[in-house]
Amino acid sequence: MSLTMSTATDREVMQMVGARLRALRRAQEASILDTAAATGLSRMTISRAEHGDNPTLLTVVRLLRAYGRLAALEGFIPEATVSPVALLRERRRGTGTKALPLEARPDA
Repeated sequence: MSLTMSTATDREVMQMVGARLRALRRAQEASILDTAAATGLSRMTISRAEHGDNPTLLTVVRLLRAYGRLAALEGFIPEATVSPVALLRERRRGTGTKALPLEARPDA
């Protein structure tokens, strides 16, 4: 039975991420040594990332950039949107004072 990201343990998710990183490198027909040279990462760091051994976000970013897949982070952490209701609430919380333009300030 195949695991999905939503039902897997943290360790299993990390192993799946590592396997995907390895598959991306292999699809580029790049060795770990080639990837190390392209990313500035050590061979050990790349190997650990590919085994799901808790890579840093910077490591993942460098690898994705080297594989031409940095845009994948858009789906990983989508840009937050603010609802119109939340914007109204934020405006109501304000002090009601507005900053004067520089030329209208008495001390300018």
